[in-house]
Amino acid sequence: MGMLEGVEAALAAKFQALFPHLDERQRRLAMGEEARSLGHGGIRKVARAAGVREGTVSRGVAELESGVAPLERVRRVGGGRKRAVELDPGLRPALPALVEPDMRGDPMSPLRWTTKSTRHLARELTGQGHRISAETVADLLREEGFSLQGNAKTIEGRQHPDRDGQFRYINERAKEHQAAGDPVVSVDTKKKEVVGNYKNAGGEWHREGEPVRVRTHDFPDPELGKAIPYGIYDPAANTGWVSVGTDHDTAAFAVESIRRWWNSQGRGAYPHARRLLITADAGGSNGYPTRAWKAELAALALETGLEITVCHFPPGTSKWNKVEHRLFSHITMNWRGRPLTSHEVIVNSIAATTTRTGLRVHAELDTNAYETGVQIGNRQMDALPLHRHEWHGDWNYTLQPEAYAQISDAPDPFDQPSPDLAWLCHPGLTGMPAQEWDALITTLTALHEDQREGQLNKRRGNRPRLTAPGTGRRPMLTLADRLLATLLHERLGLPQVAIARLFSVTPFTINRRIRDIRQLLDAAGHTLQPADQHLAALDDLHRLANTAGITVPAEIKTAS
Repeated sequence: MGMLEGVEAALAAKFQALFPHLDERQRRLAMGEEARSLGHGGIRKVARAAGVREGTVSRGVAELESGVAPLERVRRVGGGRKRAVELDPGLRPALPALVEPDMRGDPMSPLRWTTKSTRHLARELTGQGHRISAETVADLLREEGFSLQGNAKTIEGRQHPDRDGQFRYINERAKEHQAAGDPVVSVDTKKKEVVGNYKNAGGEWHREGEPVRVRTHDFPDPELGKAIPYGIYDPAANTGWVSVGTDHDTAAFAVESIRRWWNSQGRGAYPHARRLLITADAGGSNGYPTRAWKAELAALALETGLEITVCHFPPGTSKWNKVEHRLFSHITMNWRGRPLTSHEVIVNSIAATTTRTGLRVHAELDTNAYETGVQIGNRQMDALPLHRHEWHGDWNYTLQPEAYAQISDAPDPFDQPSPDLAWLCHPGLTGMPAQEWDALITTLTALHEDQREGQLNKRRGNRPRLTAPGTGRRPMLTLADRLLATLLHERLGLPQVAIARLFSVTPFTINRRIRDIRQLLDAAGHTLQPADQHLAALDDLHRLANTAGITVPAEIKTAS
């Protein structure tokens, strides 16, 4: 008995060492040969030593004794476990019905509005009675002609009937300008970037396990704010200029960026230029419906002596603008995977952008403040030296370098309140006699003009001005209006939202104008003293005015 156990133990050790290197059929034949060599009872001994059924060993003996030629496959045809689709005929049509419910399945499929991952599909199919794993789902999807697909931007909006004609028109104007030695630039605003230690798409090489740590959430830092890159690309010179703004993407900011490019690069690269062609998108701060864009360009034409022609791409075709794929795309690739922690990092990353085709980029920071909500009235537009082309004059126009009467639709003079707001100047509301009010307004007006002239001089590059002081567009609120808004808020505590309704502007405009007046009051050394009354709404203001014997215009009462 001990000898038999010794034989089985030896066989078990032999099989344990040999079987990992053999396939299923080879193991069966090896067991059959050992059983034949042991003689009577060998099948049982081998089966116990190998830990298999006696029938498996018997099949090995039978195959050896049959004299059949060696097979080219491990299993016979039809052997092995059946595939899931063979055991469950309803599985194959059920899978596409889940993947494509809009086309050939149930429109109320539970997976219509969820991610169609193989795990979700397997779970849903199992719930329908089709037992299947996520791996098998993947195999079946590939057999059915499916693959992982992203979204493809191929469907365009409704095409304008003159779209192709406008493309040809832009191309012809560009060839004319370049043949004459005049500059042609493509302009646009790049996507605003949040400044700070935030995740930036893409990746950079770092040691494994040592990624750059960034914030979990992308809430903007109120101190760092955002960066607004405005690009000017010169296709003939293959050079780019990017002005990184910190305030707002307005028409004034866009034209100021073009002005900086011309004074820094354009004037030197094209010393004999008499014209400038700008190609721009249809919308945004440099869009064709934007009146402020045309008014700012008229001032630039007068300042530079250039005849400025603008050709806009039709709506929905911004991807054809050269600045997008010749400049902005390379900037995005250059700073990929790098947190844009400061404006300096953004400016330096843009300026370091190069390509193998020789692209050179200059970038600088623009910290100027640009007023939003600027309105250009019909009289101002009519006064502009604007010539619309015969072909789509809304998309194509030229601004002549001519002096023009810069008419303002805003209230004038600047040191007086708007006519419908004059009742707010009553001493009962301002807390100061008429003589003190006049003296304060005179002081603030002088300080404001000095401040404004300094900013304009900086934007002109310290060159002499071409228009008389005091000309140009007036802002929506006069200086007196701004002071009144500040008094209502600082002295009487009226919320800025209520003041905005009273002055027919946005709360943001009121906030900016109050901040400006605070700076002027500090420069004048004047302090506003809070009043005993505290107003919470416009109704409180009306009651206070009635108590002081002030007549409030009827339309003001109705609007409140």
